[in-house]
Amino acid sequence: MKKISNFAIFTLLFVSSLTIMVGTVIAPALSGIVDYKNLSFSPSWLITLPSLGVVVFAPFIGRLLTKMSALKLLTFSLIPYAVLGVIGAFIDNQYLLILDRFLLGGATVGVQVSVTAYIAAKFEGEARMKMIAWQAMSIELGGVVFLAIGGVLGELFWQYPFYIYLLALVCLLLVFKTLPKITNKLDNVGTVAEVTKKDKQQVRVIFYASLLAMMLFFIGFVTLPLYLPSTFNFTESETGYLMAFISLVAIITASQMPRMVKLLSAGKTVALGFIFFMLGYLVLATSLAIPLLVLTAIFIGIGFGFTIPLLNHMMIEASNVQNQGKNLGLYSMAVFGGQFLSTFIEYISNNYAVIYIVTSCLALLIGVFIYYKFQKINKN
Repeated sequence: MKKISNFAIFTLLFVSSLTIMVGTVIAPALSGIVDYKNLSFSPSWLITLPSLGVVVFAPFIGRLLTKMSALKLLTFSLIPYAVLGVIGAFIDNQYLLILDRFLLGGATVGVQVSVTAYIAAKFEGEARMKMIAWQAMSIELGGVVFLAIGGVLGELFWQYPFYIYLLALVCLLLVFKTLPKITNKLDNVGTVAEVTKKDKQQVRVIFYASLLAMMLFFIGFVTLPLYLPSTFNFTESETGYLMAFISLVAIITASQMPRMVKLLSAGKTVALGFIFFMLGYLVLATSLAIPLLVLTAIFIGIGFGFTIPLLNHMMIEASNVQNQGKNLGLYSMAVFGGQFLSTFIEYISNNYAVIYIVTSCLALLIGVFIYYKFQKINKN
């Protein structure tokens, strides 16, 4: 397999960073957006509505991937990503704003599925796992950079963070200049590879693990922008910095994920990630000391690094050429479905301590369940 250039790898990682910023880039400016737009719905929906769009459009995008190359799908997704993202700053009608954020999710899943499929086509084995880890690191690095910039821009004016979506056009230029073309591998497949019962079970567990891991991770992103200013008097930029620190920890953890898999196994590493989620929200629920917020950020960041990138790689490994598009669509549905589900955590209570205690208990129960399911699959 012909290696691609380092510049092409940079392009893949840069494009990957767009996926996490789709909702979170405006999170630090959420209070300013609420003051201007006077929304009649929960403001956190502005962050999570793109996730609902991903869930709805993911099956269609998965099927589309079987009909065109990953590279072509990527180019067709970046333009609406940029346009739909930036015009959100200028839409005053609430229903049109909801529609815009929802359709933005459709463009986002096109970007995510096509980039991952391109990586799967160009890398194999251990090199693929490392590339998936780098992809997760780049996604979280995007979280660090874009959240920090979004916080600074949001302090200047609430509309400014929306302009960050235009980076998709820069990515489009890099895609044209650096990424070599790939053919649709289905063109060269004569027989359909057998899908075993174990593969089906593994895909199912990976789907639910991805859904729940991202839900737990994103609960912090939808609650902290409102919790930190009200409890600790944080400014928008300070909120952005703390959330960016969570992403920074996730980057460092993702870089060590392949080593952890060799030491423990993939299933045990994922279960350990849920335990770190539990610890993060437990500290957040039981302490009002600002220094302990750092400990919370470390635990939640580790939880992400041991779950989401590894589950992405596991989904690729459990797929064949024929069902890769479908399975990557399922993974996207799970990841962004988890983001959308995180919105409903606010309906549990008006007390954030209660919310974080419930989240911590959920993380523990899920971790034990996921550990059991992966152990059972490996014994079959």
